[in-house]
Amino acid sequence: MVLIPYLWYFCPQIDSAEIQRIFSSSKPIILQSKLVSIQEIHQFHNLALLAKQVVEGFIIGLHKSPFHGFSVEFSEHRLYNPGDPLKNIDWKVYGRSEKLFVKKYEEETNLRCQLVIDVSSSMYFPEEIRDEKGWPVNKLRYSIVATAALIHLLKKQRDAVGISIFSDKVEAHTGTKSTSVHHNLLIATLENALGNYERNKRTATAKCLHEIAENVHKRSLIMIFSDMLENVQESPEIFSALQHLRYNKHEVILFHVTDKRKELDFEFENKPYLFIDMETKEEIKLQSNQVKQLYVERMEEYKKQIALKCAQYRIDFVETDINKDFSQVFLAYLRKREKMG
Repeated sequence: MVLIPYLWYFCPQIDSAEIQRIFSSSKPIILQSKLVSIQEIHQFHNLALLAKQVVEGFIIGLHKSPFHGFSVEFSEHRLYNPGDPLKNIDWKVYGRSEKLFVKKYEEETNLRCQLVIDVSSSMYFPEEIRDEKGWPVNKLRYSIVATAALIHLLKKQRDAVGISIFSDKVEAHTGTKSTSVHHNLLIATLENALGNYERNKRTATAKCLHEIAENVHKRSLIMIFSDMLENVQESPEIFSALQHLRYNKHEVILFHVTDKRKELDFEFENKPYLFIDMETKEEIKLQSNQVKQLYVERMEEYKKQIALKCAQYRIDFVETDINKDFSQVFLAYLRKREKMG
């Protein structure tokens, strides 16, 4: 059993001018981080508080002006108060309920962001690593915590955000909004996904990404969290789906989520193992060193193939090791956000 004793939380105190200076520089990015042990993490009993802890103080003033243009769109209803403009009353609702409700409007956001998470069974690897409370420390949990933190960051910037969750089908898909009610719905959806573990749940990445591309109508930043582990024969279809996202004018970041030490470097003790496919139940017994060299070569070849296609389609490919801190996610987002203006 391998225990991960610490997770790093990335919480620099920098302003928008510093952001511009950092990303315009050719020097390596070195930012002060706060070390938080896994015991401290579990003082927080829900994703909302955990996300706030991750992001708190992370970035202030990324947007030069979050309300430039003052274009507006419908947000939600509230009860009519005497003195409210009559033009904002929703008379259709009055006709159905005989109660006066006013349409609330909010300034249109600068950015629309769709966060996409792969919840197939392979994302529950490594299955055996659990903390002192029995909670899994795996690819899915890392992805969900990172997603919740990004939601909180986008909320602070008053950007609209939605989520999509997929395995062999799209299990959940929301529109992009920036209201508090919507954010609460997103966190509840993520918490449900975290607690809804199913073995042998397969992946249909290509089909699901095509469906998501069709359902995200307005130009958005789409961030995908997936291990991209699927039958090699499916690769052309996956690349076609990624291209579909770009064809619809979306900006895309693909976070390739792995346990690098085990899944890419195949670091196992030299003794017999029974390896079980978490999606198909297929089993194979072997001595790890018998296949390590070939396995590492094939995985490296597959990873390079994905990275090359992403480069061709102008998709940001980000290697995301669950044993590292969340800065790898935040920095990729900030770089893309800075390029988008």
